[in-house]
Amino acid sequence: MAITEWPMAERPREKLLQQGAQSLSDAELLAIFIRTGVRGKTAVDVGRDLINEFGGLRKILTADKKSICSALGFGPAKYALLQAALELGRRFLDEKLKRGGALTNPKQVSEYLIHRLRDQQREVFAIIYLDNRHQVIEYEELFYGTLNGATVHPREVVKSVLLHNAAAVIIAHNHPSGIAEPSQSDTAITLKLQEALQLIDVKVLDHLVIGDGEFVSLSDRGLI
Repeated sequence: MAITEWPMAERPREKLLQQGAQSLSDAELLAIFIRTGVRGKTAVDVGRDLINEFGGLRKILTADKKSICSALGFGPAKYALLQAALELGRRFLDEKLKRGGALTNPKQVSEYLIHRLRDQQREVFAIIYLDNRHQVIEYEELFYGTLNGATVHPREVVKSVLLHNAAAVIIAHNHPSGIAEPSQSDTAITLKLQEALQLIDVKVLDHLVIGDGEFVSLSDRGLI
């Protein structure tokens, strides 16, 4: 049976408009993007099949173009729609972070950093630049590495901090393993960056290590 033959309250688009997006299942949300089904399957069926094939909504959203476009009922145009939705979400969080006032608690930025870094397949070193009232100037991903690590150059960090005219920074990096526990090298580079930035009167407020939905604050650990 086609979705147009379903009761009005059960159709994904109408259900969203009447009850809100949070009322939809993952398959129903995907169906709104997919729009049309394939022979013998509705868009909701196709969405459900995609979730089963990839192992969850998150893996669909982070899949590469070749993988997602090889799935039944999904082509480049629909892949582009999903990527646009993801980027809208990122930009929404960017604006939310910048409007949030002074940052003094790692929990204020952890959600943003988890969203940005948790699905990276390689280690990424990022900086949030802050003004003298600890309000956000900019977020930047400065170094990219491999599955096991990224090389961080204190000299380049200092240059970038000066370029942004920052008074303080929050630094962060992800562990692609999903385990957020800081390593000895994480602690060592934090101390090096603290020493380098102290020379230009810039304070390192925290270093957050991002895992799979979790984070560790080196400030909370007493390491900063």
